[in-house]
Amino acid sequence: MALFKRKKPLIKELTEDVFDRKALEVKDIIAPSSIMLSPDFLKLGKRFAKPFFIFSYPRYLSTGWFSPIINLETPMDISIFIDPVDTGTILKQLRRKVTEVQAEMAERGEKGLIREPELETSYQDLETLRDRLQTAQEKIFKLGLYLTVYGNEEKEIKDVENTLRSMLESRLIYIKPALYQQKEGFNSCAPYGLDQLQVHTPMNTEPLSSLFPFTSFDLSSNDGILYGVNRHNNSLILFDRFSLENANSILFAKSGSGKSYAVKLEVLRSLMVGVDVIILDPENEYQFLSDAVGGSFFNISLSSENHINPFDLPTPREDEDPDDVLRSNIINLVGLMRIMLGGLTPEEDAIMDRAISETYAAKDITIQSDPSTWKENIPIMEDLESVLKNMEGTESLVNRIRKFTKGTFSQFFNQLTNISTDESLVVFGIRDMEDEFRPIAMFIIMRYIWNKVRSELKKRILVVDEAWWIMQSDDGASFLYGMAKRARKYWLGVTTITQDVGDFMKSEYGKPIITNSSLQILLKQSSATIDLVQKTFNLTEEEKYLLLEAEVGEGIFFAGQKHVAIKVVASYTEDQIITTNPEEVLKIKEAKRQAETKQKEEA
Repeated sequence: MALFKRKKPLIKELTEDVFDRKALEVKDIIAPSSIMLSPDFLKLGKRFAKPFFIFSYPRYLSTGWFSPIINLETPMDISIFIDPVDTGTILKQLRRKVTEVQAEMAERGEKGLIREPELETSYQDLETLRDRLQTAQEKIFKLGLYLTVYGNEEKEIKDVENTLRSMLESRLIYIKPALYQQKEGFNSCAPYGLDQLQVHTPMNTEPLSSLFPFTSFDLSSNDGILYGVNRHNNSLILFDRFSLENANSILFAKSGSGKSYAVKLEVLRSLMVGVDVIILDPENEYQFLSDAVGGSFFNISLSSENHINPFDLPTPREDEDPDDVLRSNIINLVGLMRIMLGGLTPEEDAIMDRAISETYAAKDITIQSDPSTWKENIPIMEDLESVLKNMEGTESLVNRIRKFTKGTFSQFFNQLTNISTDESLVVFGIRDMEDEFRPIAMFIIMRYIWNKVRSELKKRILVVDEAWWIMQSDDGASFLYGMAKRARKYWLGVTTITQDVGDFMKSEYGKPIITNSSLQILLKQSSATIDLVQKTFNLTEEEKYLLLEAEVGEGIFFAGQKHVAIKVVASYTEDQIITTNPEEVLKIKEAKRQAETKQKEEA
């Protein structure tokens, strides 16, 4: 006879119990495995936490005094509770306090005691505060400031506590751990908006504003040049772009926002500290600057007397392999031919590579020849045409290249180089170059500059204005990206400027050029492109609106991980040299003309 009966099989019962359990939630996953409370710390799993509160402040607080705590390299939660207090109630209390202080001062006077500076100071402070409260210049708030620090062991927590005490007490600000209130302190620093510690200090508006933690980085150093003024704290932005991992810079701004002005100012000040500058100028707006500092200005156009031979070769340095120099130059030339001839098929690409090699070989420029003799035998475009004529399947290439070896176009494309870049400032103006050939001209000039840079190691800056022109072709964009990527090895900083952010970012090389530029300057932006700029540079909403509302010459200056709000400033003399305002330019030219006329009359 059975002693008991089971209504359900055991396995079925256990299975039903398992499925009846409550499902796991997110809080079950992220919660620590255990929480231990002690009088002076918490232990969350294996991590230690310790809450603190600030309970005493000095009479004066300097702006940004809390910034060093914010930037301390230790994990920390901070909560700031600010509760307004009724002004009428405070004025009644202040009236009573003033009466008490006055009575005490009068009593000390009747007794013939020496004056008490502390009482007099309190009286003055109370009266000043009453006046400002009554005129609505100030308000009173209750401030609660709490911190929770974290560490892997008690000693680490203790070290952080000592650091906090040292930093704050040097400013006469005092901090205490939340003894026997660890849970309340931890909850007060958690994102609940709960003030469970209730440790408050009355504070009026002016000192309270000094607590604001998001103060601007300071970008002042002993080296470099002045870029502008920090709009947040009025400090000078003094910086050496060559101190970063690379000296490349990029500047995005809408037309009329002051980008050319800012770049000219950087160029002028860089020249003062011995940095050579080369500028690719699409609008000839750097000519006046070049004339003012005794630089070289080359007007590049189809009818210009200034010529650059695309076949020029750099002189290999001692640490360079001539074979690599020659092969690299041939590859770049093939890219130029793609732009000039409107694209090449894979077969034409291979033919062009072989034809350029044979063109150099016909002039005794090979990997076996002496590199010191290369400059004497440089070929020109018509030499390439001659080689192509003697090759099979090149009729189309010959017909297309003849455009650059015969007639008007040959004046620029089929000539030996006749310019010198020995001055500290060299400007290539291409305003008069036809739009159809402007990207080609920019590519040729950049190749010439790159060969010059590789030949001699010297601190230089290359400015490529209106870079979206060269970014229109993949080969041009690729070459600019290659320069930006390799510039550091040759002590070169490439400055890329554009107002057409959309066209710049359409190229697959747009983003890599930005990421390879350690220095980035954003001035006033158009509402049509601001979303793209915000996404590209990971801007906050406040920074986005700052760029939309910025005045001329104002924006954001990025240097590595730091960024500040900048205002570009110049002296009167600098302004006269670099201004691009048409009205100002006409005034300067008229004054110069009058001065010259007066000088002739006196002579």
